[in-house]
Amino acid sequence: MRRFASVYPLVSARAVARPFTYEVPEGVEKGAIVSVPFGGARRRGVVVDVGGAPPADIEPVSIAAVLGEIPAALVDLALWVADYYGSTPARALELVAPRMRSRRGEQKRPAERESLPGEARPDTLSGSQSEVVERVVRSLDSGAGEHFLLYGATGSGKTEVYLQACEAALERGLGAIVLVPEIALTPQALGRFVARFGARVAILHSGLTEAERRDERERIAAGEARIVVGARSAVFAPVRGLGVICIDEEHDASYKQESDPRYDARTVAAKRAALERAVAVYGSATPRPESWNSLERLELGGRLAGPLPGVRVVDLRREAGYPLSAPLLAELGAVAEQRGKAILLLNRRGIAPALHCRACGRTRRCLNCDVALVLHGDGVLHCHHCSWSEPSPAVCPECGSAELARLGAGTQRLERELAARVPELERIRLDADAAARPGAAADALGRFAAARAAVLLGTQMVAKGHHFSGVALAAVIDADTGLGMPDFRAEERTFQLLTQLAGRSGRDRPGRVLVQTFQPDALAIRLAARHDVGGFLAGELERRRALGYPPFRHLVRVLATGPDAESPLRLLTEIRNRVPDEELLGPAPVVRLRGRHRAQLLAKTDSPRRVGSRVADLLIAAAPAMRRAGLTAVVDVDPQSF
Repeated sequence: MRRFASVYPLVSARAVARPFTYEVPEGVEKGAIVSVPFGGARRRGVVVDVGGAPPADIEPVSIAAVLGEIPAALVDLALWVADYYGSTPARALELVAPRMRSRRGEQKRPAERESLPGEARPDTLSGSQSEVVERVVRSLDSGAGEHFLLYGATGSGKTEVYLQACEAALERGLGAIVLVPEIALTPQALGRFVARFGARVAILHSGLTEAERRDERERIAAGEARIVVGARSAVFAPVRGLGVICIDEEHDASYKQESDPRYDARTVAAKRAALERAVAVYGSATPRPESWNSLERLELGGRLAGPLPGVRVVDLRREAGYPLSAPLLAELGAVAEQRGKAILLLNRRGIAPALHCRACGRTRRCLNCDVALVLHGDGVLHCHHCSWSEPSPAVCPECGSAELARLGAGTQRLERELAARVPELERIRLDADAAARPGAAADALGRFAAARAAVLLGTQMVAKGHHFSGVALAAVIDADTGLGMPDFRAEERTFQLLTQLAGRSGRDRPGRVLVQTFQPDALAIRLAARHDVGGFLAGELERRRALGYPPFRHLVRVLATGPDAESPLRLLTEIRNRVPDEELLGPAPVVRLRGRHRAQLLAKTDSPRRVGSRVADLLIAAAPAMRRAGLTAVVDVDPQSF
């Protein structure tokens, strides 16, 4: 008896958004990765359904070969991603069925290479840890597929809960996935999983070579590795019999993919857990309002090693010496005298964020982007959005004045100031420039872990879930950096960053936290200084309910780019006119980047899937005209930035 299957060829064109019927042999089922003749060539494809008769007027051809297989649940997950996020099935299926060649011979596993030694297994769990683990295990045994928010202060023992949940899954013959925001910045957490589970741990993230990713996926698919630790793409790991998904630092915006398909790994994790009746555990010391509002809370309480350190707020309106105020210099001097460690956060790179002429008022800007050029330590002005750079001028190119002022401070300037003012402390910088080389971030963290009398300085990378002994001081150089952003999440992100940074201090001994700000009365800063997570989230949820922002409504963003300022606005106006009965904001121009003019249209909706799909269909229909006009457009469901 002839058998037929629906296959999505894995081609990127949006116009190819339907499956095609092929004849398949016995043994080919949903989830098979096949080679099929398509458009005069052979393409990889994924079988999404088997059975049924072919269209009456078409004689199906046979598949060329079977290349592999993925769990059927991942096919369903990928099709849901395509539907919800306004992508194509083929692009979403590429996430679960990436191209892989044959496996290499025995190699050193990436998990062994990239991890740092973690804490030993505790002799006993705290009372709250025991209660939380018992609740997760009960849910695992029930197969109810429940979702939890694991909430506790930094250092309250969340990682041990993840470890115990994974252990319980293994004991029941199930697998586990542990998502972390950026695995290169969490080598200690990875080390704890490797120490506990050895070769049963695989890692997946973008920093691996293609060969390493292939080998790790092969180990997972073969059942050799039953626990996967990785960044957002690990949510698609081919784990069979999934029991637990843990999402660490669930508040982190890097879980959102910024290229098509623009999925949010936190949302995808919830969907995958529902499809496979697995337990999902979202953990954070500073949860998102969305999670706080919707998930059952499992609370760990305070830090295991003692109370959180006190926070001193320094009013920069009354203190001279930016970026190193007198109170901060005094604290750093004490750290140096005690041969201790400090962590300093300044969420700007370079020497100065802008070069400004005092005579004519002009600021040096990128020729391709509507942003200021940033002065770096090499004496060159760089654009942080494109590849443009130019030498820093001695006089203003506009008026010839020598009155050029460096505005603000970045991490490179902070590094120089520390060298001049506190030379006793070794300086280890961690930002996008310092971490550009593969492995550089892990090297910097390893140096800091082993150092004495050192300061780790950098951008938000330094606040990402690190656990270092001997840290006596954590300081925020400029807490106002994010507050002025035109984003409804600006206060949330500022609060999270300050609270997370404060949690790096005093984990094994009394510590101190210092926050420098020009806005000491800002609500996010005041509540972060009190470690008042519940108070902040209560107020934030009330504000968002009144304004119709998540979690009470969803957002869908349509971003159009073109060669001139008017054409993106015209395209979005046409789309707006064809999406009735929705609350729409815009279209409005946004900052030009990489020589392209941009505009956006924002929808507040209770039906993001419907709006995203409708806009995606409109863009497919408009594709020929858009190509002629040099326009591009993307749909972003549940965007994290604007």
